[in-house]
Amino acid sequence: MNTNSNTYTVIYSTVLVVVVAAVLAFAAMSLKPRQDENIKIETISKVLMAATQSSSSVKVEEDTDVMALYAEKVSEAFYVDGYGKAAGEMNTGKDNVKDIVVATTGDLKKQNDIIKQIENGNTDLLASLRLPVYIFSIDGKDITVIPCYGAGLWGPIWGYIAVAEDGQTIEGAIFDHKSETPGLGAKIAEEPFYSQFPGKKFSDGDVKFSVVKGGANGDISGVDAISGATITSRALGSTINTWAKYYEPYFKSAAAAAQDEECCGCCEETEETANNEEE
Repeated sequence: MNTNSNTYTVIYSTVLVVVVAAVLAFAAMSLKPRQDENIKIETISKVLMAATQSSSSVKVEEDTDVMALYAEKVSEAFYVDGYGKAAGEMNTGKDNVKDIVVATTGDLKKQNDIIKQIENGNTDLLASLRLPVYIFSIDGKDITVIPCYGAGLWGPIWGYIAVAEDGQTIEGAIFDHKSETPGLGAKIAEEPFYSQFPGKKFSDGDVKFSVVKGGANGDISGVDAISGATITSRALGSTINTWAKYYEPYFKSAAAAAQDEECCGCCEETEETANNEEE
């Protein structure tokens, strides 16, 4: 074959493209299990860091076996719909840490797409939401971790917020991003920013939480925005506020159930005391 002909050039280019595509496809398929495992470990690490942020005895360090620590400390992991009702469980890895199931950023993006449709008026989708809930036992307290996911200035931003038993008080938070500006919006992933969250509370109003200038000055439901990163700060505040709104039905029903359980305990104690006095 004439190597200088157009036919040879076309055939050679086609074969080369097919071979390279096949090699890349094989490499991607071969590496996918490991990539998925790394994503799961990263998610578990973030969830744990939020849950243990206010703890003095449990810390997530670089050498921490996060999967083992997660399986030890997690009490329950499940999904709720937009009405706060249970909608499926996640394996907590009590029997085998390799079986742990968590909602990765890809899963959060899918839920965020549904939330956008609901925000646009399609409330029929509330029942189809699958919002992750992680409950941990930390220092004798039940800590609930919920995620949030939205759009930043240049790409997705997300985070995990640890909430106390009252369903309002924030015990810890941690955030991350895909491509926010280094030194500006990227600071949402740094401790000086997310360390403002412990002790804050979600509001009962339409705006559950805000990230604004001066938000930490007396505002129990707000933290200071990052200087020079107004758009990212606003986007994160909007993301937290939106997701918190859809978790509110769950927190209210959980608080009511806890109160009923406490009342039942008091009634049983009173009845037992009365019986003892009669005897």
